[in-house]
Amino acid sequence: MRSLIKKGIATAVMTTSLAFGAQAASLKVAYDADPVSLDPHEQLSGATLQMSHLVFDPLIRWNKDHSFEPRLAEKWQRVDDRKVRFHLRKGIKFHSGNPLTAKDVKWTFERLKSSPDFKAVFEPFTYIEVLDDHTFLLVTKEAYPLTLNAATYLFPMDSVYYSGKDEKGQPKDQLKKHGNTFASRNPSGTGPYTVSYRQQGVKVEFRRNENYWDKESKGNVDMITLTPIKENPTRVAALLSGDVDFIFPVPPTDHSRIERNTATDLVTLPGTRIIQLQLNQNRVEAFKDKRVRQAVAYAINNEAIVKRIMRGFATAAGQQGPEGYDGYVEDLAPRYDLKKARQLMKEAGYEKGFRISMIAPNNRYINDEKIAQAVAGMLAKINIKVDLKTMPKAQYWPEFDKRVADIQMIGWHSDTEDSANFTEYLAACPDEETGRGQYNSGGYCNPKVDKLLADANKETNLLLRTKLLQEVEEILYEDAAFIPLHWQNLAWGAKKEVNIADVVNVMNFPYLGDLVIEE
Repeated sequence: MRSLIKKGIATAVMTTSLAFGAQAASLKVAYDADPVSLDPHEQLSGATLQMSHLVFDPLIRWNKDHSFEPRLAEKWQRVDDRKVRFHLRKGIKFHSGNPLTAKDVKWTFERLKSSPDFKAVFEPFTYIEVLDDHTFLLVTKEAYPLTLNAATYLFPMDSVYYSGKDEKGQPKDQLKKHGNTFASRNPSGTGPYTVSYRQQGVKVEFRRNENYWDKESKGNVDMITLTPIKENPTRVAALLSGDVDFIFPVPPTDHSRIERNTATDLVTLPGTRIIQLQLNQNRVEAFKDKRVRQAVAYAINNEAIVKRIMRGFATAAGQQGPEGYDGYVEDLAPRYDLKKARQLMKEAGYEKGFRISMIAPNNRYINDEKIAQAVAGMLAKINIKVDLKTMPKAQYWPEFDKRVADIQMIGWHSDTEDSANFTEYLAACPDEETGRGQYNSGGYCNPKVDKLLADANKETNLLLRTKLLQEVEEILYEDAAFIPLHWQNLAWGAKKEVNIADVVNVMNFPYLGDLVIEE
């Protein structure tokens, strides 16, 4: 397999050089981890979506001002409360050479509806009606205010390429988490880059798609080499030494080093990704008691974590959605109070405490391992003894999915830039059929929350919708459904000639196809 990939690299080098000439540039990227799969539907994660924006293309995408930018869909119109008509650009081809048609979009939509991770995003939708090769209707069950938001997650796949069976006799379109499927190894998208080499956990190479449809893009990067570097100091050192051109994340402790360096720039943005802990009520009897969950919330000093570990580069959270999102309630502040925590433990009959297990990644979120260690120390003060295990992201997610620990850490950026999405994935009653609660590893379930969420998702009056989502936040806060820690800010570092400020965004999906590196 690897020899075939290397042969493809040689071909890509020649064609890319012809296409871009002297202006072509290469980019060496170091992230804290690489994507676990090349299947855009296998895992709903930041790394997967970053990969999707390189190799595939969405129908539309977000602009920096949170408006929508046409991509594969050149225009759209709302037909009524349930239908939006999309018009695809003509002449677009997948990396395989197959033409993009509305049938591919329909095929992709149906596959998304079967994805354990993505089905909740598309749960409000019923079907896609193909009108002709380049026109289709995206139809919802009821009136739905976030159709365009969801469309940013529809990256059409090559239905012809993924038809049939692979060399193992398995369907090429098989969708299986951590399953080493054909689709997880062999992408065919419409995006600005193809994958020419990949060794999981070591390196991924992307080559410019010489037939890319977006001729107006000024991007001049013909090759991207992504190297995962888990350790923060090593990743920063690689940038400062010139071994790489662009890194993410930059830990708060190293911001000043990059800013002081005359050859590098630091770019920061306020973040909306919530970092939280989930308490598994199915594994720990004590966590079924609301008072114990509240005690855990009162025992954890969010502000101290932000100040000491995050160096102020985060915002302590008391709820899911940050300020500015529908549903945000100003009064739901972090509630550190050790005396109150001990009182609640005593009232619940757990004054002497108990022992639990906890897992957290050590290369997914900024300072994730240090945060987990700090939390373990804080819980010890209310006699909850924590057996903590941290691990790299590639190992962490399979363990998270199996719910192997009593407390599990997760970060979440709203897929729809809307607070309802947090609830859909992190706090709704787990439901395999709809995909709701797919990342709710605590097993929290409140039918009233689910009802309010359902009502909000069909409410087109934004004022009424906000009130419904605010009530959701208030219930989750009172129930201590999970333990919010903070909203993580974003920081990237790059060489000065790499204009990353033009392509990064609060979603943390850098549009590297548009990146310009100055000579």
